[in-house]
Amino acid sequence: MKHFLFSFVFFIGINCCSYAATEQSRLVISENGHYLQYSDGTPFFYLGDTAWELFHRLNREEADKYLKDRAEKGFNVIQAVALAEIDGVDIPNPYGYTPLINRNPTRPNIVEGENNDYWDHVDYIIKRANSLGLYVGLLPTWGRYWNDQNPIFNEQNAETYGRFIAERYKNDMIIWILGGDRNPEDSQKQAIIRAMAKGIRSVDSINLITFHPSGWKTSSIWFHNEKWLSFNGRQSGHNQRYNSNIQIMDDFMKNPAKPIIDLEPLYEDHPLEFRPDEDGHSNSWDVRRTLYWSVFYGSAGITYGHHSVWQMYNPEKKHVPINRPLLPWYEAINQPAAGQAAYLRYLIESRPYFSRIPAPELIISAEVQSSVPGAGRYRFVATMDSEGSYAMIYAPIGRTFSIRSNMLKCKDLIAWWFDPRTGKAKKIGKLANDGNPLTFTPPLPGEAMDWVLVLDDASKHFPAPGKIKK
Repeated sequence: MKHFLFSFVFFIGINCCSYAATEQSRLVISENGHYLQYSDGTPFFYLGDTAWELFHRLNREEADKYLKDRAEKGFNVIQAVALAEIDGVDIPNPYGYTPLINRNPTRPNIVEGENNDYWDHVDYIIKRANSLGLYVGLLPTWGRYWNDQNPIFNEQNAETYGRFIAERYKNDMIIWILGGDRNPEDSQKQAIIRAMAKGIRSVDSINLITFHPSGWKTSSIWFHNEKWLSFNGRQSGHNQRYNSNIQIMDDFMKNPAKPIIDLEPLYEDHPLEFRPDEDGHSNSWDVRRTLYWSVFYGSAGITYGHHSVWQMYNPEKKHVPINRPLLPWYEAINQPAAGQAAYLRYLIESRPYFSRIPAPELIISAEVQSSVPGAGRYRFVATMDSEGSYAMIYAPIGRTFSIRSNMLKCKDLIAWWFDPRTGKAKKIGKLANDGNPLTFTPPLPGEAMDWVLVLDDASKHFPAPGKIKK
């Protein structure tokens, strides 16, 4: 909890431009290999927000507004791209600066002095984020620049660029994210990623590194055994279905154990399957399902995204809309799921942290299995303490279900309903645990009424689910 206070202190008054990371803020991998933590052993639940165009499209006042909002909502990681997706190499930032000279990654466009080049602006935003207790999930480049036609990166200049960007930001609260929504399908592209990682690691042996692939893929396919890869990243894609989330548990079970985080799940207000005319746009219920599916299947955290916010869409600036954003970014930051994402973080943090495991076998299949545990948008999932002191079952709809209580090693249970929409918990009561199946019906039936059933060992006297210790 010292890190909650640490973040708050920075939030109320540190000069952001003088801040640097400290040993206290260093992130490491937990002893069991599945989760992230601070170097002192305090759990770190990765709650990221997707802001790919942050450095490229926002000025300092806008960046301040955005970062302050995300810190207040409980996020602790901001994912942004140095060489941004929407022509970030060629189209200047709000101050008229571009990042490279002649599109050459070995020639960063740097001018002596402060506040007079592209990288000075990146410096400001990273320091400002850090001052609010936010880590920056920093993508050195979007994938188009090493993967698509006419790439600017090769194996040699990728290592050089990796050294440059790591030297500049190694002392900040950074999580390195390589890739950028592309998959290194051949050996040449894999070599570019390895070279960039080598360049970073040559000057930064401390900050964590992961990889961001495209939809339905995970970094474990190519890099699981690479020493530089601190944890696996995946993208579940912009669809409503459960199908790809089983990949989380597959990565959780790999040896050696590494944390796994979905770095790009379904964004709020995103065209479903990229087909708005056929399927419309996602809503907060769609987003919550993806978050809980991932975490309950073993993810070390989650990333939220909004379709307008990732591209920092602002029609007043004549931005060309990408895939039909519904709102300007400064309105979209207040969409429901942005505030609801932190409730999942607080729920997980309110119970024993490092012993949590996926527990699909906790849920008893109904006679019609497509009802429970369900399929498509309606999949029920469960997580529990490996010691049996608590369990959580996510019910995406108000449908009766049963669980195997003999997996919980206690005489009596305290049962709760946790509301993912409000972050509030209501006690059901004390139940005898005789080892027989227990059946529950969520408080409200129907669609878009998701709930979490929390079952605690009564002897542990856990606080209400989601309650933050002050």
